[in-house]
Amino acid sequence: MTGTGSGWARTGRAKAAAKLMAGWIALLWLLELVDVLTANSLDSYGIVPREPSELADTVPASFIHFGFAHVAANTIPLLVFGFLAALGGLRRFLAVCAVIIVADGLGVWLISPSHTNTAGASGLIFGLFGYLLVRGFVERKPAGIVVGLVIGAIWGSSILFGISPANTTVSWQGHLIGLVAGIATAFMFRRPAARAALTP
Repeated sequence: MTGTGSGWARTGRAKAAAKLMAGWIALLWLLELVDVLTANSLDSYGIVPREPSELADTVPASFIHFGFAHVAANTIPLLVFGFLAALGGLRRFLAVCAVIIVADGLGVWLISPSHTNTAGASGLIFGLFGYLLVRGFVERKPAGIVVGLVIGAIWGSSILFGISPANTTVSWQGHLIGLVAGIATAFMFRRPAARAALTP
């Protein structure tokens, strides 16, 4: 492929990633608006641990929030991490998200404290952070390594605080499970580094 063709491909992929994440964020805000207008009726889609009927909420819980401030806190990191992860291909990105969301939801259901209700995109955010943090090293791609180092430098302290059991204001269990699941997906969906093309 020529340099120009490769440039067009990268531009198209960036546009697709941006549209996907803009739509994803818009959906979260729309759902919270519906929640507010219906007297918080969507909050029931959060995960109450170890209740068999709550297993059905392990996926939708990632799209529900407890107030606009909750959505706002998750918007920027989800937008940034999602966009960067989606640049690697939308199908792979959606597969990564699916694994993180399911693993995080099941983990919350299993180990979160009884009589709690957990919801929000933060488990996915921590998962995407873990995925981006190690993906470049796993695939031995310099650009991916740089991305991992940059997001680690910017958000690393917040991530560490978010998985600390001392932080009782959030579901540190969900954050930790999401982070571990994200790291695992970097290995599950890794791509080998491209070999240099041979010229005649």
